[in-house]
Amino acid sequence: MTGSTGPAAGSGPFGATGPLDLVRPEYGGDSLADVLPSALAVLGVPGAADPLGLVGPMAGVRRIAVLLVDGLGWYQLPTAAPYAPVLTDLAARTGRPLTSGFPSTTPTSVVSLGTGAAPGAHGVLGFRVNVPGTDRVLTHINWSGPAGGLRTPDPEPRRWQPLPTQWELARAAGVAVTVVSRPEYAGSGLTLAANSGGDYRGAAGVEELATEMLAALSAGPGPTLVSGYHPDLDRRGHLTGVDSTDWRAAVTDLDRLLDRLVGGLPADAALLVTADHGQLNVPPDRRFDLDIDPRLRAGVRVVAGEPRVRYLHTEPGAVDDVRAAWTEVLGPAAWVASRAEAVAAGWFGPVPEAHLSRIGDVVVCCRESYVVLASRTDAPIEAKLVAYHGSWTAAEMTIPLLTVRG
Repeated sequence: MTGSTGPAAGSGPFGATGPLDLVRPEYGGDSLADVLPSALAVLGVPGAADPLGLVGPMAGVRRIAVLLVDGLGWYQLPTAAPYAPVLTDLAARTGRPLTSGFPSTTPTSVVSLGTGAAPGAHGVLGFRVNVPGTDRVLTHINWSGPAGGLRTPDPEPRRWQPLPTQWELARAAGVAVTVVSRPEYAGSGLTLAANSGGDYRGAAGVEELATEMLAALSAGPGPTLVSGYHPDLDRRGHLTGVDSTDWRAAVTDLDRLLDRLVGGLPADAALLVTADHGQLNVPPDRRFDLDIDPRLRAGVRVVAGEPRVRYLHTEPGAVDDVRAAWTEVLGPAAWVASRAEAVAAGWFGPVPEAHLSRIGDVVVCCRESYVVLASRTDAPIEAKLVAYHGSWTAAEMTIPLLTVRG
């Protein structure tokens, strides 16, 4: 495993000179949240904006497939190149960089894609967030849907995430909409928050995902929008690291998926390939553990977020002490800010009052390749991962947009 994360210094977009530089989200013009509004504009949905400028280049397109590849960062494309000729060709010919939202994590990103909105507006503000007024933490990837009934204390998805989805807007305008993802995700809280409005098709692997996406894309004569979600690259990266043998195998599988999709596009169709975030490998000597350091636990009531971005909800009156302690312990490894500072800096986009308390009283953003583990309170596997994401480095925040016409 080499731990490579992307191109050489000086070649990065959005002002970055290397993969560990800070990159800010480009809401409203070059972000993941701008993909579906532009797709809807191509399909002629009334009132749809086109922040990515796709309408001209895609004149005549009546069917669009959007593939979200979990963990495929812009800075991982050169690392993937030897194992993915189709991906590499598409990136060279049509690739452009976008940013994810912040935090650069899957739940936040899939809802930004689905709603066309920055995280502050849709309210899914991290991997884990504190449920306001309680000491509970909602893990968005384990979020129960309405089927949980009285057995679950999880928030109701369409109240927690109040915005209409782009899928709903498309369907209301007469577009046939289909969402293709893993069977086990059907009906989950995250699926309802991100993908309401689309007919759901389960697909368990690469071949089935390609088959179901192409079938939905060709099912009817009218305007059509299909989404697909592929999680394997992210999982392999987490468990074994970017550029590991397993990660390379996942890249090869992804290339087979792209080959199927590109080869099967109808003449009036287009494929948009993007991602939710990138990843970076974290060495063993760059890991703090808040559960074994009493200085990091003092004054903290609830810990949320994830290893690269921590939300700390403090005991009454303890914000300043917590912030000072974390600043002293982590030093240059992290930016330790108040909620107000993080919001004012624009990381989440505008945040309405109803969503503010989901962000910690103190926000900890890891710099470079550091993490803050919570070995006794997070899932045990998280401390054993090799690659992480969530924070603001170019390797995590910068994602590709690849476009293909049939």
